[in-house]
Amino acid sequence: MVKPAMTYLDVVSDLRAELDVPVAAYHVSGEYAMIKAAAAQGWIDGPAVALEQLTAIRRAGADMILTYFAREIAEVLP
Repeated sequence: MVKPAMTYLDVVSDLRAELDVPVAAYHVSGEYAMIKAAAAQGWIDGPAVALEQLTAIRRAGADMILTYFAREIAEVLP
């Protein structure tokens, strides 16, 4: 498991390239809190930024993402 996920996208990508095992990434509480705080101030579109970050983690190569956004994202994904 790679923690924190967003600041170590390069590590996620390197692990994916080098290993043939499931790669997990932990989108830590600080990453969650930053999005929530900025959205509360009206500075960003919180749900869009959350989805963009989780998409970036997945694109980096994570097979699994542990995130505080799990419930919110599950409600909007098909």
